[in-house]
Parts: sequence; structure tokens; C-alpha cells
Amino acid sequence: MIELGNFNTLQIERSTSVGLFLSDDEGTEVLLPNKFVPEEYAIGDQIKIFCYLDNEERPVATTQIPKISRNRFGFLKVVDINNYGAFMDWGLDKQLFVPFSEQVSKLRLDHEYVVFCYLDEQTFRLAASARVANFLDNNDIDVKDGDEVELLVYRKTELGWEVIIDHKYKGLLFHSDVFGSIAIGDRATGYIKKIRTDKKIDVVLQRQGIEALEPAADKIYKRLLDQDGYLGLHDKSPADVIYQEFGMSKKTFKKAIGNLYKKKKVEIRPDGIYLK
Repeated sequence: MIELGNFNTLQIERSTSVGLFLSDDEGTEVLLPNKFVPEEYAIGDQIKIFCYLDNEERPVATTQIPKISRNRFGFLKVVDINNYGAFMDWGLDKQLFVPFSEQVSKLRLDHEYVVFCYLDEQTFRLAASARVANFLDNNDIDVKDGDEVELLVYRKTELGWEVIIDHKYKGLLFHSDVFGSIAIGDRATGYIKKIRTDKKIDVVLQRQGIEALEPAADKIYKRLLDQDGYLGLHDKSPADVIYQEFGMSKKTFKKAIGNLYKKKKVEIRPDGIYLK
């Protein structure tokens, strides 16, 4: 079955004046227009394409890579607005429509927003929604504390940054756990800090606990080797400076250098850290 809004691997069936016709295992065909036909191909070859509806509402294939796909979140720019809604650049020839009913507040031209791509069940058209929270569900969570996850930042609050976890769940990255710059639309690898009894999920940008210490200590030790055995940082250095240098929290940094000290690999002085 050819899925609209997703990547499909299809077989090249025949070549025509308008392009290649591709088919799935069930014999359903879709056109790959001439401008997307690869320079070299053979009938019977398999080709990976993205399928969506063209301007005449016909299924069509493309080798262009969209910035978002069906049932996924993305950070897209508004490139046009009319009486029905907004249109976003998602990397394809046809723009992605955002109905006014799917906008929390009116989207503005040339601004970027986090949106969810879905298939409208009435029109069978792909569309986007800025009502992000409607597509997140924390009732059935299949991640656990410490798991590595994919994060997409979508809103700033008084407590921190609300994030989308693995395109499924809503999470919170507390301001106190951010040591560098961050903005809406940022994607990052994160880690589950805590899953609360009320199903709320706290996340962080660095591994926590013992797992974080060995990689952190190794990173600091390698830096010392590269810098002739001296590092001008110590346990009193500002947290933002430590994060800028090593991408880790001050707490992790202090534990890591403490670990190196216990192993008698470094000496900690008022002006910095020295290799022994």
C-alpha cells in the first residue's frame, strides 16, 4: 500500500512521456514526474520516494526530501497566507496547508512554528496543525528513566522549555538544567530524567548519575592531554563557561574531576587543573 505523507520503496514499472510509473506489491501505481527521474534507472528497479497530493489533488511521487512527514513534528516557515489559512515551506513543490482552525493564534508570514503533519480524514489531504499538545499523549509511555530520546523544543514557560519527546510525548526541560543557549525549534538528543506519577516527564540534555561520569572524565582528561596538561577551569568556575567548554553541567564536571583526582590522574589547584 502506498502511504501518503510517508516514504515508500516502489518498483519502476514503465517509462512514459510524463515520467516513470511506480507500483507497490499490490499493483497500485503512482507517477514520478520527469523532473525527479534519476539519470540512470532500469525497469524493475526499486526506488525510494515520498508520496503526496499534487496541486490537482492527485497522488504523486517525488525524490525531494520533506522537512516533515505524516504523524511527525517539524519546525517550518510560513510563506503564504490566504482567507483559509497559512501555507508552510516543507521542502516540496506544493506548500503544506495550516487551516485557521489548527492555529492557536494566527500564524504570521515569514515566521517559523513547530507543527504536526497529519492526514485529513475527510479530504485525504496532508495538512499541518500548530495545536501541538493535541497530538501528544503521555498516557502510554514506553520510555524509562535514563533513556536516550530525541527532543524538539516547542514552547517556553516560567519553569523551562516544553519539548516533544520522540514525536510522541510532552516533556519539560527545566531552566536549571539548561547551561547554554536554546530556542524554539531546536532539536537535541536528551535523556529521561524522571517520569512522575502524574505522567509528566522531566528531561535533561546530559546523561545523569554514574553513566555520565566516565565519558565526562574521559573528555576532560583528553582535553588536558591536548593542552599540555593544564586546564584553566576548576570547581569554582561559572556553570555557563563549563557548559560552553565541555557541554556538561557544573555538577557533572565537578564529579568528573573528582573521579580523576581519586584515580591520581590530576591535581586540582586554585588556578586550574593539572595532569599528574
